[in-house]
This record gives sequence, C-alpha cells and structure tokens, in this order.
Amino acid sequence: MKKALITGINGMDGSYLADLLLEKGYEVYGMERRNSTLNRTNTIHLVDRITFLHGDLTDQNSLLRCLKKSDPDEVYNLGSQSFVGESWNTPEHTGDVTGLGALRVLEAIRVYGKQLKFYQASTSEMFGKMEKFANEDTPFYPRSPYGVAKLYAHWITKNYRKSYNMFNVSGILFNHEAERRGIEFVTRKITDGVARIHLGLQDKIILGNLNARRDWGYSPDYVESMWLMLQQDKPDDYVVATGEIHSVREFLDAAFNVVGINGWDNYVEQDSKFMRPADVYYLAGDSSKAQEKLGWQRKTSFKEMVSKMVHNDIELNNGSSSK
Repeated sequence: MKKALITGINGMDGSYLADLLLEKGYEVYGMERRNSTLNRTNTIHLVDRITFLHGDLTDQNSLLRCLKKSDPDEVYNLGSQSFVGESWNTPEHTGDVTGLGALRVLEAIRVYGKQLKFYQASTSEMFGKMEKFANEDTPFYPRSPYGVAKLYAHWITKNYRKSYNMFNVSGILFNHEAERRGIEFVTRKITDGVARIHLGLQDKIILGNLNARRDWGYSPDYVESMWLMLQQDKPDDYVVATGEIHSVREFLDAAFNVVGINGWDNYVEQDSKFMRPADVYYLAGDSSKAQEKLGWQRKTSFKEMVSKMVHNDIELNNGSSSK
C-alpha cells in the first residue's frame, strides 16, 4: 500500500485529492495547522479514513515530524495562502507560507533522506500578464504577491530537482473550482449568492471586475492530473487547463441560468473595494503536453461545473450538504 502526505488537506484540492488516493488504495496522511477550532468542513467525511497530522509550512521541524510519522512514498504540497486578493493585504505572510513554505517542505524531504516523489502546486497566476494560451515554455510575469510567491516555490522545486536529483514535479494548474471552494473566492461567492437569491435569502451579489477572463476547470478532474504526474518515470512540469476561456460575466450567466434567471443585471453590483491593485485580465492554458504524456483529459464541462456548484449551495443554504 502506497502512502501519501498532503499539505493543505482541508482545502478544496486537498480534500478531493484525498478522495482520489483513497479510491486508489493509498494510506493518506493530511497535514493541518493546530488551531483553537478545527476547520474540517471539506474533510469531515474523511475523519475516520485518513490520519491527520499537525504541521505548519512556517515551521521546519513540524514538517520533518510529519514526514517521520507518515513515511510517505508521495508528498503533495497543496498548502498555501491561496487567495490572490488577500495576498495584497498580507504580502509578507503570503511569501512566507506560499513561497518559503515550499522550500521548507523540500528541505525537510532532503534531510529526511528517503527517495520519494514530490508534487508542488504551481499556478497560472505565475504567468500573470499574458495575451495568448500559455504552455510550459511561456514566460512568467506574475501580477500579485501570491503569483510572485508561487513562482519562487516553482523555481525552488526545479532547483532541488536538479541540485539533489529529487523526483520533483510542478503542476501549473489554471483556475479550477468545485463545490468545496472557499466562500471568499469569486466563483463560490457567485454560486452561493445565486443560491441565496433563489431561496429569497439575499438580494444582491457585490463583485469587483466582471471582465476578467479565466480558463476554469473542475477540481476533481484536476487532482487526477497531480496523481498522474507522480506516476511517471521521470519528473517534469505540466500545464493543466481546459483550453476554454470564460469571463466573470459568463460565469454569472451560467449560474443564474441554473435557477431560471436569464438576466442578472438587477442582482449584481460592482464595488471598487473588490478591485485589485494590478489585476490579471486574461488567463488561458494549453495542456497538450499533459494530454499527450499523462493521458489526462477533463471530464466536466464549464456549465456542468457551475451547475454542480449552484445546486450544492442551494442544498447548503437549505440546511443540508452534499459534501
């Protein structure tokens, strides 16, 4: 039985990845920070199926302890300060957790001394300023403290791969969403707002830039690509994307259509406080390499993803959960 350690276990991707690995017969360990109150909303169904370990990406010794307790064959570093907007408010914290946190994991693995496989969650936000579909050779130009921190993590992962002959891969994943997405993210803010409007619990959704365009995929599809990358004979980096691009306005169209509302102008307002100092207006990816070498394919369409999220939020706001 293979063993895997996942940082960021309580996040969207961490919980879906744990589901996938359990299906494949893994013994799964999930790292979470020790807080006064546990945040296991996404992992409540996993409490008796995986082993939770206390650790922190800002504490080197805790990472080494997690490695010793789990003795994994694979490590997936999904933990980070992952909200792009928040990175402008806490740039130092973002750099410490998201950037240096990856270095600490890599250094802990190096000190631990076992030959294992490491996955780093890179992001399309590293591309930032771009005007065409990005692949693995597209230059990086991050436009936020989060993007810059992720770029450091990406390059230190490559550096340790070359310097210490480690099996390190980076998945450059474009935007992906699902029912377990945090409520502070624009996509979940929309689907939750639509659900509440549908149920008569809310009148308006307050958003920032409606013209931003993204390549949105479905998280359960994307975590499969993470696993596939670590099953290869040689480590490499891969872009994972749908190759489709949709604006926030199109996301609103799809979400409101789920509840039978064809025009949303009266339900949506913009507020400058949700605008970023330097925004990324266009992110789209070319995943040809992942499709060819990994055999990865998306399974869920944009409209199917939005529909799943809206229906789940309707259930949640009715007091029941489909998680």
